[in-house]
Amino acid sequence: MIDGDSCLDDEEAGAVVRAVARQLKLWREAAGLTQAEFGRAIGYGEELVSSVERGRRIPRPEYLDSADEALAAGGRIVAMKEELAEVRYPKKVRDVKRLEAEAVEICSYNNSVVDGLLQTEEYARAVFGSRRPPFTEEELTQQVAARTARQQIVTSAAASPVLSFVQCESTLRRPYGGTMVMRRQLEHLLQMGELRSVDIQVMPLAREGNAGVDGPFRVLRLKDGTTMGYNEVQLTSRAIVEPKLVQVLEIRYGIIRAQALTPEESLAFIEKMLGEP
Repeated sequence: MIDGDSCLDDEEAGAVVRAVARQLKLWREAAGLTQAEFGRAIGYGEELVSSVERGRRIPRPEYLDSADEALAAGGRIVAMKEELAEVRYPKKVRDVKRLEAEAVEICSYNNSVVDGLLQTEEYARAVFGSRRPPFTEEELTQQVAARTARQQIVTSAAASPVLSFVQCESTLRRPYGGTMVMRRQLEHLLQMGELRSVDIQVMPLAREGNAGVDGPFRVLRLKDGTTMGYNEVQLTSRAIVEPKLVQVLEIRYGIIRAQALTPEESLAFIEKMLGEP
């Protein structure tokens, strides 16, 4: 399998992919193989090999595994996996992932969907699958893979940030993917809520006050001591660094947490939902 080129439209990704492409070509030529011969050796067509060597396609890990073995590279080609791992995803996803990696605390409010860091793979696929105009199957797979890759920050054995999520009750009742997909998503929330670094709170629809009526947002406190906001809306996303605006988001999130159920009450609320017919 070969990845598509939908991530090659930014300078960073293009530079990495071109560098890997040059190395693959040099290894093949040093072995005295034509592109057709090399393709047969690793189980790919000549056209795909050509696309990879021209930097038009991103080789997947199994392509690099086969190339390393066929060219007797002793792991040097396999080592390129790490270089390609990040640029495989859209730039927006890479930027968000870097921010999350630099955070000591991530605070998220969402009244649209379950936060991406808490989504099951099948729920994420259902959410992305509902977009219009629709993603192609390749784009859909890429988006889901990118989202699940970001979730390592929640479950990593290494020191992870403190994570606070406030979910509007509506996000727990809209059955993306159907009843069983949503049920497994709720069960996953219960599991995540048991992690020591994770607080999940529910904002009940019955609450008269809700400071989050303007929509989803995040507040991230970074390792260097700075705080920033992050907002993702229709067709665009924005990092918010202006101190006055960040202050507004911090105040707003504090009020939202106070208006929501406590973490303990929230997990009980979700358990009750699972028992509903």
